[in-house]
Amino acid sequence: MAAVALIAVVVACTRAATGPRPGSSIVCSSCDEWNGRREPFKIFGNTYFIGVAGLSSVLIASSNGLVVLDGGLPQSAPLIEANIRALGFRTEDVRLIVNSHAHFDHAGGIAALQSLSGARVAASAQGAWAIEHGYPTEDDPQYRSGHDPGMRFPRVSHVEVVSDGQALTVGDVAITAHMTPGHTPGSTTWTWRSCEGGRCLHIVYADSLNPVSDNGFRFTEDATHATLVPAFQRSIETIDRLPCDVLISVHPGFARLDDKLAARAKSVTPDPFIDANACHSYAADASQKLTKRMAEEK
Repeated sequence: MAAVALIAVVVACTRAATGPRPGSSIVCSSCDEWNGRREPFKIFGNTYFIGVAGLSSVLIASSNGLVVLDGGLPQSAPLIEANIRALGFRTEDVRLIVNSHAHFDHAGGIAALQSLSGARVAASAQGAWAIEHGYPTEDDPQYRSGHDPGMRFPRVSHVEVVSDGQALTVGDVAITAHMTPGHTPGSTTWTWRSCEGGRCLHIVYADSLNPVSDNGFRFTEDATHATLVPAFQRSIETIDRLPCDVLISVHPGFARLDDKLAARAKSVTPDPFIDANACHSYAADASQKLTKRMAEEK
């Protein structure tokens, strides 16, 4: 019995030290709904949606391999990989994986996808730290809940750090990072150009601009986080000013993806995904949410 107990302690300590492994699952109130199956589809040109029901993941096909944005939950990785293959691509050809923000529902599946592909992984400085550790940084509004052992996600080693305005290139695709802190300190919006039939559009993968936090966290009063409100406001302005023909958001519902798919299925023209006002509307909605949150805190 003593030997069994010792083994149990060693196993528990090992798990605590290494964190969850690729293939693990996270249980949360929304996880099953978020992780429902969704058929992959072309957004425009070389850009495809490969995510699950409530969590976005995007694939960009270049002349020399694939780029993937976000990995959903840990349990989303098999569905994302299946969607990659359903589109006729190979997971082994993924060369780069980037992240919007390092919470379990957007970074959780990255370790498994990286293990399958051997791809580089890149994120903001705070995002890279969180992905390498499997939980958010201490200055994250959701640090307490994200630091809970049940909410930790599989780690990735040697995550590359990108800076504001930096472009990463794979083949003929250049994807640019725009720091949009607020929802997390390392939140990142990504942009690129996608072409089809001689027409090229600006694609924006917008990170969340929701002022969501752990209970008791106050964006406006805690001196440690006093810079978050102006940072949030600058992030909203950043997304509002981006060249933006097609908006994709980290949660599909934020950009009304299902409504656009339904309209596209009815052959509505012009293509409902092409909307030069989409980023402006997204930013305006975020501004209203932030104003409401600040009023509630007062």
